[in-house]
Amino acid sequence: MLRQDSSNIGPEAGFNASVGASQNGVSSREGGRTGVDIQRELNRLEEMILDSPRFFGRTFLDEEHIIEQLDQIRLSLPDAFHEADSIVRHKEEVFLQAEQYAQEIIDTADRRSNQLMNESTIVRQSEMQAQQIRQRVQQECESIREQTIAEIDRMRQQAQQELEEMQRMAIAECEAIQAGADDYADRTLHDMESQLGEMLRIVRNGRQQLQPEPPVRASFGQGGMRPSQRGK
Repeated sequence: MLRQDSSNIGPEAGFNASVGASQNGVSSREGGRTGVDIQRELNRLEEMILDSPRFFGRTFLDEEHIIEQLDQIRLSLPDAFHEADSIVRHKEEVFLQAEQYAQEIIDTADRRSNQLMNESTIVRQSEMQAQQIRQRVQQECESIREQTIAEIDRMRQQAQQELEEMQRMAIAECEAIQAGADDYADRTLHDMESQLGEMLRIVRNGRQQLQPEPPVRASFGQGGMRPSQRGK
């Protein structure tokens, strides 16, 4: 029973001491010596028990040496407990630091996530604004195109009306010119006719003046008839 207890206590104490030394990162001579002393004293206690004489299945122990060895171990235990407590505190500090580090990582991840969400929100807002601007530009272009088409139609209609008005005015002017020309020709022909009539009258008068007058014959008897004409 004692051997089993010593084997359970010794390695754990040495392991804890070694872990404490490795975790603290300090090669403490006093702590290392305490761990080695406990292990050595436990080994000596085990040897004393194993080397004790046995009779009829019973082991006879040297009580004085056993008590001295136990006292030696008991004196070494407070340092070991203190070292174990330091290891536990160091573990707690390590765990606390690990928790703080993990919390910092979580906080950093949260901040990064929020930043990404904000950036994503900014990107979505930018995309929405770009879409709105694109739609507004398309609407403005469509409105300008419709206005341009309407203006072109209005200008074409106005030009058509002006062309028709110019055609009417040209036709009216041509008709007026034609009427004036007809009147002028009629007046000219009338004047020429008058002049030609006057010239014809002058020519006739000239011809009459150029022809000699016929002689006047004497009348025979009364009534201006010859006797032969009377008998008839």
